[in-house]
Amino acid sequence: MTDYLTQIKELAAGKREEIAVAQADFYAFRTAWLQFPQRKSIVGEAQRGGNVVYHFEKGTKQ
Repeated sequence: MTDYLTQIKELAAGKREEIAVAQADFYAFRTAWLQFPQRKSIVGEAQRGGNVVYHFEKGTKQ
């Protein structure tokens, strides 16, 4: 199982550029995303086939 909370923290810290989430893994990602205090700064872009690529957007209002 993928540790999305760790990946989200790495994304926010600038250690990672993006997180690619397959459609089948969306709920696992969402569970981790809901635990992250700066979740409004995690922005996703839908891809073909139901996959989503997330990135951290600095300066987003909480």
